[in-house]
Amino acid sequence: MRELIEPDSIKSAASTAAFDMMTFYSGNQSGQIPGKLAGTWWEGGALFMTLIQYWYFTGDTTYNDEVSVGMQWQAGENADYMPSNWSSYLGNDDQVFWGLAAMTAAELKYPDVPDKPSWLSLAQAVLNTQAARWDTTACGGGLRWQLYPYQAGYTTKNSVSNGGFFQLAARLAVYTGNTSYADLANKMWDWSKSVPLLNTQTWHVGDTTSMESNCTDLGNIQWTYNYGIYMMGAAYMYNFTDGGQEWADAVYGLLNVTLETFFPDKYGGNIMSEVACEVNMKCDRNQDCFKGFLSLWFAFTTYLVPGTADLIIPKLQGSAQGAASQCSGGGSGTFCGRRWWQKTWDGTQSLEEQLSTTSIFTATLVGKTGGPPVKASTGGTSKSDPGVGGGGSTNDQGSTVLLKPITTGDKAGAGILTALVLATILGTAFWLVK
Repeated sequence: MRELIEPDSIKSAASTAAFDMMTFYSGNQSGQIPGKLAGTWWEGGALFMTLIQYWYFTGDTTYNDEVSVGMQWQAGENADYMPSNWSSYLGNDDQVFWGLAAMTAAELKYPDVPDKPSWLSLAQAVLNTQAARWDTTACGGGLRWQLYPYQAGYTTKNSVSNGGFFQLAARLAVYTGNTSYADLANKMWDWSKSVPLLNTQTWHVGDTTSMESNCTDLGNIQWTYNYGIYMMGAAYMYNFTDGGQEWADAVYGLLNVTLETFFPDKYGGNIMSEVACEVNMKCDRNQDCFKGFLSLWFAFTTYLVPGTADLIIPKLQGSAQGAASQCSGGGSGTFCGRRWWQKTWDGTQSLEEQLSTTSIFTATLVGKTGGPPVKASTGGTSKSDPGVGGGGSTNDQGSTVLLKPITTGDKAGAGILTALVLATILGTAFWLVK
């Protein structure tokens, strides 16, 4: 098992994990689609977000061409990450991960692509299109998980879609200084805590709630990324409000429950575990990504809320050391499994497990390399375009105007359009199980 102590040893481990991760990516090959992974679209955004952060902390530019080409290729015709080839089956959670990847690029000053939309404008476009989907047909608001009635999950409202919107709005507020984005973040936060998804008394985060119950029920499987997505957004709001007490309470409340839930004492207390699926080895490819997101959201939280560093950094270091023990599999002998708490390779290997391992190694560099995310007032160079995305508009001062509520007429028109699309494309209704 390699020792991960000095930055050079950590960078070497991250480099190996990233290299093995990219063996699963074919979008840079002749005849393949840039940014598209086999069997999934949203994970392309997750992959590139991971590689942007890897570049930032390690300085390794090896994969920058793949990132830049793929991020722009998948932005779609309206530069809002709703490409026509895949938009018929996407959910709000799928789209928002690409928006978070673009936001990460803006905050970390990842090089812009000449004559292409700026990273910031791509993130703004995602938020604008999602703000226009605010749904009051049940539950008093929030975003549906899926976008179209033929999708299983259309009547579900879930934490990652709504928490992703909250986080993206909070990050845009900090980067731009625009209070309209903070208003959207507050609106989503208040809605999330009005339903069982986010309990601000116990700081437990659920996974799903259904519109059929008017969002009184709860799918309560515990996942790392649901906690991380709200915690990271709260950390940005803490920064935006110069240490507001509401957001301090939120950050520490969510952090403490995250540490209690996903760093079990039986594994030593410092190693992250996706507790819902690792013990029985039933994690699917999506779930194998989740620890990677939490790892890097933890890292950036230490910049935004410095008092969290003493709690977070030992967990990152312990998890990285545990993950290193898993990176001894596959033909190369360096592929990583999912059980970071197990002393020997668990026999599994995938892009998603490599993504999480690359992320935990990268996150361990926090405080050693890199620095806080920038904003427009502290050196950010990505250009703003607040009216992009088919939903936003600007006032005379160039600030985003909060989008009008969706009306009954809007919904009726959308229903007619959906029916026409279904009749043309499908002929009959069908269910697409995500």
